[in-house]
Amino acid sequence: MRALIWVEGTVQGVGYRWWVTQHAERLGLVGHARNLSDGRVEIEAQGGSEAVQELIDMVTERRPRARRPGYTTGFLVEHHPPRPRAAGFHPW
Repeated sequence: MRALIWVEGTVQGVGYRWWVTQHAERLGLVGHARNLSDGRVEIEAQGGSEAVQELIDMVTERRPRARRPGYTTGFLVEHHPPRPRAAGFHPW
């Protein structure tokens, strides 16, 4: 399973991408978390459907259980077919 997630709010310059990367690696996912020029963070996560869904739940929950840096105000999630030969998770 592969998901693209766009996160709005105060998510740049606060360690948000590194937080996402830490949890994605723990879940065995591949992909990236990168800053966009409009202030959002784009997350691409690929792996087992349960692991991808767990990451989606973590980044979209209103009252985060895991200490999440920054402050989020909105999310957009899209599901896509997996990409072959994807490796590693990168905070760009």
